[in-house]
Amino acid sequence: MSGRAAHRLPGALLAAFALAALAELVSVAVDARTGQLLAKPLLMPLLAAYVAARGGPRLLVAALLLGWGGDVFLLSSADGAFLAGMGCFAAGHLCYLVLFGRRRTHTGLVLGYGLALVVALALLWSGLPAELRVPVAVYSLLLAAMACRASALGPLAGTGGALFLLSDTLIATGVAEAPQPPAADLWIMLTYIAAQALLTAGILRSRPRTHD
Repeated sequence: MSGRAAHRLPGALLAAFALAALAELVSVAVDARTGQLLAKPLLMPLLAAYVAARGGPRLLVAALLLGWGGDVFLLSSADGAFLAGMGCFAAGHLCYLVLFGRRRTHTGLVLGYGLALVVALALLWSGLPAELRVPVAVYSLLLAAMACRASALGPLAGTGGALFLLSDTLIATGVAEAPQPPAADLWIMLTYIAAQALLTAGILRSRPRTHD
């Protein structure tokens, strides 16, 4: 690959990610299942390829590809698919936590995320299927930790972490058959896509062209 082509590759991959994101959001908005099946599995591989083309951390690539695994599992209605998808996302959160390192997190944010976690679990607990209560609680703790620690990298990653928490909370309300906002599926995907993109941008900005 020529130097000029290599220089253009990250931009082309980012544009492809944006197009796939638009296709996914439109498909969700109009309830086009075929469009979702085609677009959603493209999102995280394209974003991971963009990170790789930028020379970003391998752990970030791994986190995004684990998100792809979660996306694919959640497209299925097979028994165990929800737990498998949640497991993929949990492993991705662990990758993020390692990437965030030991940077300090504001005490107020720690308390705020802790309170949000307790309140959300308390409100949703009785509505969750019995076999999902413990896995969801463990996953929620890991997710809240990731969202909180993301703020240590700055506003981009911090906002990404918060949106990831919001997206998964909306999913949990659906599982628990709790009240949801109108067009909940659209909000879930919009906040999720934005979360992964902002986490990626925040990590790349804090560690430019770093390999793990």
